[in-house]
Amino acid sequence: MQERTVRGACPHDCPDTCSLITTVVDTKAVRVAGNPAHRHTDGALCTKVSRYTERTYHPERILHPLRRVGPKGSGQFEPVDWDTALSDIALRLKAIAARDPQAIQPYSYAGTMGLVQGEGMAARFFNRLGAAHLDRTICAAAGGEALVQTLGGKLGMKVEFFAEAKLIVIWGSNSIASNLHFWRLAQQAKRDGARLVCIDPRRSETADKCHEHIALRPGTDAALALALMHQLITHDWLDHGYIAQHTLGWEALRERALQWPPERAAEVCGVPVQQIVDLARAYGTTKPAAIRLNYGMQRVRGGGNAVRAVACLPALVGSWRHRAGGLLLSASGHFPVQRAALHRPDLLAGRTPRTINMVTIGDDLLREASPGFGPKIEALIVYNSNPVAVAPESGRVVKGFEREDLFTVVLEHFQTDTADYADYILPATTQLEHWDIHTSYGHTDVLLNQPAIAPLGESRSNTDIFRALAARMGFDEPCFADDDETLCRTAFGPVVSFDQLLEHGFATLPLPDAPFAQGGFPTASGRCEFFSAALAAQGQDGLPDHLPNFETAGSDPSHPLAMISPPARNFLNSSFVNVKSLRDIEGEPLLEMHAGDAEARGIQSGDTVRVFNGRGEYRCKAKVSARARPGVVNGLGIWWRKLGLDGTNVNQLTSQKLTDMGRGPVFYDCLVEVERG
Repeated sequence: MQERTVRGACPHDCPDTCSLITTVVDTKAVRVAGNPAHRHTDGALCTKVSRYTERTYHPERILHPLRRVGPKGSGQFEPVDWDTALSDIALRLKAIAARDPQAIQPYSYAGTMGLVQGEGMAARFFNRLGAAHLDRTICAAAGGEALVQTLGGKLGMKVEFFAEAKLIVIWGSNSIASNLHFWRLAQQAKRDGARLVCIDPRRSETADKCHEHIALRPGTDAALALALMHQLITHDWLDHGYIAQHTLGWEALRERALQWPPERAAEVCGVPVQQIVDLARAYGTTKPAAIRLNYGMQRVRGGGNAVRAVACLPALVGSWRHRAGGLLLSASGHFPVQRAALHRPDLLAGRTPRTINMVTIGDDLLREASPGFGPKIEALIVYNSNPVAVAPESGRVVKGFEREDLFTVVLEHFQTDTADYADYILPATTQLEHWDIHTSYGHTDVLLNQPAIAPLGESRSNTDIFRALAARMGFDEPCFADDDETLCRTAFGPVVSFDQLLEHGFATLPLPDAPFAQGGFPTASGRCEFFSAALAAQGQDGLPDHLPNFETAGSDPSHPLAMISPPARNFLNSSFVNVKSLRDIEGEPLLEMHAGDAEARGIQSGDTVRVFNGRGEYRCKAKVSARARPGVVNGLGIWWRKLGLDGTNVNQLTSQKLTDMGRGPVFYDCLVEVERG
């Protein structure tokens, strides 16, 4: 018996991007653990990823190519050899491309966050083909654009220095469930005397552990931020020197903020005035103060404005001067990824294909050809995503996927909701079976993933599948012969030592501890831009403001409850839903309801309820819980539709409307009614 260990990286959509150590006995992976040598992982993994071998060796894993034999959505397939599958797929794609390659639509997101198995070879393939582009906005686009328009990029403080902060505001994040290693730092700060405040419509597990929870209404975060500014101004808790030297648009922002006294914001947010006053005092007088944002708050109509408003706060009080002060939403802008070398946009050869927003795929699959839209979508290649489960207004998504004239290929590990509608399912490798290289949006280390075991069955990496398709399509450019290790080396070129990655599994970017202590924001002005000329040029308000939700609480008497759909603790988007040990912990799809809302409807915990609005209905079990604030229900997601009570999930109710900036989704901007049944 031979035992060895292999260094890797967690591939999932999480800010922690943990370094992994996989123990292999002979040819089988027997354990996945955190790497104790990686300071951001510190040897600890979340419950989900610590069970990663269950995913790799899952009895329902797809290990051979499958071809549909039943109606779309029936899940009926037959095995087929790779040569037959690839030849038929290439033949179909060639025929469509001969008419208009823009009728071929890739659809992918963060099933892996890897730069290679994500878009490394796939982008080359679709660029050479001239296929439609995909606007990949479904998670973080509004907040990311807000950071770009305010700070100049998706940048922030280093996560490790939260441990030294004296006030930590956790805004829109259930860190215990979705940012475990940050939470360890917050706990260290708490032990050292820091105050922790959680701002979230839901009383999450994180809120339970903070000193204070501010349970504002969904979509009102900008109003709260503006009221905090009001108090900072009126009490003169400002760093005038930092504002004068390192910001742009202060006088205009000051005028805007003074329109938001705490009483006005309290009415909008549905929180006590005193909570706003107390938080402003703490933020204005405690140094260093740090804000940890997450993406839940930007999944509403005004999500971009909300993130912009919060991102202005550190400059007002000068908290960027301290390495333990400032703000962190995403650190991904720090990484010098050589995207052009990876994706090869030169293969477009001057073509400018249309772009389809992944959020509106339900409507777009049902559109006919038109001068404004372009050709009808004839083929869909899905990888690293499960749109039938995760895209909004899933009733429309299903109708699109049901089209008999839509040719659909899905690269997958399992027969997901989306795979049920495929014409071909191609078996993909898991993280333990391929090379990849990773950035992070929660820390500033580059991580390398080396394969620990050989691909199971006939599974192939995404890159290998796109290489094989390129060959079948007759694409003979040398870049399609690059192997996965070459792609990993290409991702950063000489900027990051590949030898260090091979030896240690990670490399830390050389960045200053306090990136904006002396200003130097990567904006056009070099300052933190309270006023964005770029937004004004687009016809938007150059200053952050509160934009009410599309579906504001109280605006529709027939649907009086606001619904948010935060992730269930043991799932990650729709990944891990089919890992039985994790699904057993979750139990069943739940809707958390406040006791008053439940009593008014004659609902008790354990009752089956019908949640509905004009877009559809969804049945699940009710849980009367203090985690739900009055007037707001929490539909925990994202369950696979076919594992739900009636073949749907919470996205039956969400809309395809887009955020104020970034063209993102508004999952948490949703009104419903609930009844027993």
